[in-house]
Amino acid sequence: MTIILIRTLILYALVIFAVRLMGKRQIGELQPSELVVTILISNIATLSLENTDIPLLQGILPVLALVCFEVLSSWASLRFPGFRRLISGSPQVIIRDGVIDQSMLRKLRFSPDDLLAALRTAGVFSVEEVQYAVAETNGNVSVLQKSDASENPPVMVIADGNLREKALHEAGLDRHWAEQMLRKAGLHIGEVFLMTADETRQCNIIRKGGER
Repeated sequence: MTIILIRTLILYALVIFAVRLMGKRQIGELQPSELVVTILISNIATLSLENTDIPLLQGILPVLALVCFEVLSSWASLRFPGFRRLISGSPQVIIRDGVIDQSMLRKLRFSPDDLLAALRTAGVFSVEEVQYAVAETNGNVSVLQKSDASENPPVMVIADGNLREKALHEAGLDRHWAEQMLRKAGLHIGEVFLMTADETRQCNIIRKGGER
């Protein structure tokens, strides 16, 4: 009994450390890779508690290995946008100006019931009321109602020094316009932490270091 208690306390402390190291998120906000690691850690910890014949070290090492892998993956995701899209995917527009993108829904394997349930969760009961709806990488759906805005919301066109051509195209803009705006601000793409723009060509630029 004492051995089980000691193993439980050790694994409890280890799992708490692992979760804290991976970052503070609610379960519904986890990215796919984070959710997989969380499930694996819980299963490994359970096996070590249920079977005392398994050496405790064999339960600790896999947990530490998974945490190290997740931390490295998070670092790579910040450095390489392509890797992040590969691991976590990217947000997808599923409703624009009250019109459902059915091909995107099929790609995401969203049924009409799933879509309407997500809209109801956001307080919307009619597709026609939606100006913009985006399926986020964590499975949530962000909704902008037509009564909340007269145009589509701004899109992120530069993230941590990386220009997003697709986002520019969605806003009806191009690379030349973005570079022109940056020249006016005395900046290069690599110096920008975040840049958003909308269809009215209004933009917001935050340089690396936090200055607007």
